[in-house]
Amino acid sequence: MPAFVWEGRTRGGELRNGLMEAKNIADVEQRLRSQAITPEKVKKKPFEIKLPKLPGTGGVGLKDLVIFTRQFSTMIDAGLPLVQCLEILGTQSDNKAFKTILMEIKETVEGGSTFAEALKKHPKVFDDLYVNLVAAGEVGGILDTILSRLAVYIEKNAKLRKKVKSAMVYPICIVIVAVVVLGVLLYYVIPVFEKMFSDFGSKQALPAMTQNLIDLSQWMRKNWYIVLSVIVGVPVGIHYFKKHPKGHYLWDKMMLKAPIIGSLLRKVAVAKFTRTLGTMVSSGVPILDALDIVAKSAGNKVVEEGVYYAREKISEGKTMAEPLAESKVFPGMVVQMIAVGENTGALDQMLNKIADFYDEEVDAAVDALTSLMEPLMLVFLGGIVGYFLVAMYLPIFELAGAVGG
Repeated sequence: MPAFVWEGRTRGGELRNGLMEAKNIADVEQRLRSQAITPEKVKKKPFEIKLPKLPGTGGVGLKDLVIFTRQFSTMIDAGLPLVQCLEILGTQSDNKAFKTILMEIKETVEGGSTFAEALKKHPKVFDDLYVNLVAAGEVGGILDTILSRLAVYIEKNAKLRKKVKSAMVYPICIVIVAVVVLGVLLYYVIPVFEKMFSDFGSKQALPAMTQNLIDLSQWMRKNWYIVLSVIVGVPVGIHYFKKHPKGHYLWDKMMLKAPIIGSLLRKVAVAKFTRTLGTMVSSGVPILDALDIVAKSAGNKVVEEGVYYAREKISEGKTMAEPLAESKVFPGMVVQMIAVGENTGALDQMLNKIADFYDEEVDAAVDALTSLMEPLMLVFLGGIVGYFLVAMYLPIFELAGAVGG
């Protein structure tokens, strides 16, 4: 549908302008008059060549989204018109990318679209959850309340994601350091000792520990490309393995069953599921639509499959608790609490209580994991360096003993 640039005046004489998609100029003028705007100029938008945006030119972070949502909620609650709120927030935004998006949303709303429809055109910033909640708020006339709930949800979801990342960063850094140290020792340090030992006598006289390290060092220097291929190939292979639907499902299933980390990931999945579903149900989104969005945003294929299974059974007339129990993804306590919420008609409140409980569980699990991983990683790294030291100095100690004897 073609786009038209228009100018017009309100009944109070205020000059307005904007962009509207319509079949023709007459359609634009008719829609403007229905909005109590007298059209003065209407012309077809000229053709523009849009250059592709370069990566890394800036994006919209969760902090920007939370601030926008909270401020927008306050303005709507104060009675400011929707377009005026968008103009004010867009003008004062420090993020240039977000400023551009807000101005585009403002123009779309001025063109006759709903706020939710305007947001839907920017899926990288406003996901299905955000758009559907805003749509429910517009229909129910409680947009300010919905936006306030959204801000709380985004903040808690970001906090949950930050906890998981903090739990993963420490062991990953230790493993990277261990690999680098191991590579330096094998490639540069061991050959120095090897040359020194060759001056002492036959290699056969070396202890087994020392000889094994020297053999490994020689192999690594001759086949360094194989080692490099493995280091680069493993993460790349996992990335492409996860791109395939079956591969992604198997990977997520394996991670949920992994020792130590699996329990944490399951708690995170439960917290996210209950928080998202509770927010949507309390905002008036139909349960089937809510479950569809929750499944897409689950972040785990096993959980996604379980939620879709529950959605299918609910559409057949069953309660939510029964299929969730059959999926064996969610703990028994969660299923029982959901069943109580359904029976008492307070499902949204029960879901939010479960989410709060599992947020605390994730906190405790992250603290326990960090406390456990720190000594394990230190022992792991110290063990590698210690093995190298013993293996390299053992022949020197034996030679010193033989000379002393």
